Amino acid sequence: MPDVVDPVTRSRMMAGIRGKNTRPELAIRKRLHALGYRYRLHPGDVPGKPDFVLPRYRAAVFVHGCFWHGHDCALFRIPGTRTDFWRSKIESNRARDVRVAMNLGAAHWRQLTIWECSFRGRGSITLEKVIDETVRWLASSEPTYEIRGTL
Repeated sequence: MPDVVDPVTRSRMMAGIRGKNTRPELAIRKRLHALGYRYRLHPGDVPGKPDFVLPRYRAAVFVHGCFWHGHDCALFRIPGTRTDFWRSKIESNRARDVRVAMNLGAAHWRQLTIWECSFRGRGSITLEKVIDETVRWLASSEPTYEIRGTL
């Protein structure tokens, strides 16, 4: 299916997508801070430059967009135009995610991934449930954990 907007408009739209300080990320940080959790933002000295880290728990938190990271949920599908470009782009993002996870583990960091589908779409869950799961994970010794919407 061809794009419904011209290339200039599409370029402007794509350039407006933020990679840092997204609404879901801000909402999670605000709630965790209110609960007394302290974090550092986008630290360059932690593998993968996570969205934020909680040093006391040696935990790195990523808030991933389902499209950009090729998540297996209803929010992801390859666009109908420039399919080869997008498939390559998303596969390289996935490969980088795997490398980052390995590097975090080697550096003794725990990793939490919160997916966009936990906030948007048919299977989204409440912010309270996301926070509850995050707090539960922080108190555990699990090295990795994912929070996602229901299928």
